[in-house]
Amino acid sequence: MISLYKLGLRFAEITITEPANFGLLQNEYRARSGETGLYYLCHGPREGDPNDIHTLETIYFPKLLQVLCVMPELEMRLLTLHLWLDPRFVLEETIVYKVGFLKRLTERAAGVGITVCLENLSENAEQLTGVFAAVPSLHLTLDLGHAELLSRENTSFGFLGKCLDRIKHIHLHDNLGGTSADDDLHLPVGEGKIDFHKIFQRLHAVHYKGTMTLELRPDQIKSCMGYVKHLVNPEE
Repeated sequence: MISLYKLGLRFAEITITEPANFGLLQNEYRARSGETGLYYLCHGPREGDPNDIHTLETIYFPKLLQVLCVMPELEMRLLTLHLWLDPRFVLEETIVYKVGFLKRLTERAAGVGITVCLENLSENAEQLTGVFAAVPSLHLTLDLGHAELLSRENTSFGFLGKCLDRIKHIHLHDNLGGTSADDDLHLPVGEGKIDFHKIFQRLHAVHYKGTMTLELRPDQIKSCMGYVKHLVNPEE
């Protein structure tokens, strides 16, 4: 956390994979926040088998409820989660179940003042507009790296066109394109093929004011920080 603060960052996104064990780390995170003024966002655990409704209901949903209980301890107000909804890979009956899953989760989150953001995996905007319509309080973490995969054009442009009012957070990392999870390389921004200049032109045009996380190691963040600052503030 200290290294992130020294790089000029003012918040960090913490991944909570096992909320039952997270209490052991809370004091350390609280101390780092007190020293630096950093605040925290939360990234939830992975869902596991995206088509296994039984596991989603009996393991993943309870785990996310535990995360919602942990987050207020560190004043975290935004939760990003993975819940794959791409009809090319996820069964229709599972997608229907997951929409109900998100309704229940967002209702519980609202009770403790937490915003839930679905992270795009391989979905495009057309595949998620119905989900957002069905779950009015659900928001989007727009992952620009994921948006480059399994698509001829980075799907972030579609999300910015169709789901702009739902975008509360952005993940930044680079890759070389591709058609599988193995191609999700999480390269420093500018070291892959993503046209960040064009994407940020669009972000500026729509006056995006939400948060952004560099989903990279501290050394990778340091290597591309100058470029990212230019993207965010091109006139400076």
